[in-house]
Amino acid sequence: MKKIAVVAGLLMLGSSQMALAELKVGFVNTERVFREAAPAQRALKALEKEFAPRAQELQALAKQIRETQADLDKNSMTMKETDRRAKERDIEAMNRDFQRRNREFREDQNMRSGQEMASIQERANKVIQQIADAEKYDLILQEAVFVSPRIDITDKVLKSLSDK
Repeated sequence: MKKIAVVAGLLMLGSSQMALAELKVGFVNTERVFREAAPAQRALKALEKEFAPRAQELQALAKQIRETQADLDKNSMTMKETDRRAKERDIEAMNRDFQRRNREFREDQNMRSGQEMASIQERANKVIQQIADAEKYDLILQEAVFVSPRIDITDKVLKSLSDK
């Protein structure tokens, strides 16, 4: 009985290896696509341009806080107690405003970046599908522990994305 099970197992293994030999597999490195694709680079530049004014505002506010704090540190011994407390409250209010605005800036930046990456992912998936159809791939993976360069089609995807 054991011999029959072993023979059946070997037959199944042999037939599955034949099926695997006919299977055409490809791999796409999505990190490279997000990093190197022309649309991804354009999106990154557009995001930088979009958020540059707010980043400059935050830098100016941070500079103002540092200057106000330096002035307080320098002149606190000669100031009236009420003036010193008022300046400390102003610095605390500016710090809270800076923290709030910085948090909102990061949230908005992350949201827009996610939107752009989703758009790029959608375009990349369409290109991958076109390559799969044209070249008769049975399976295309986007994540793997190990990938042979022989099945890596990332360069084809990058080229197709840059052509569009």
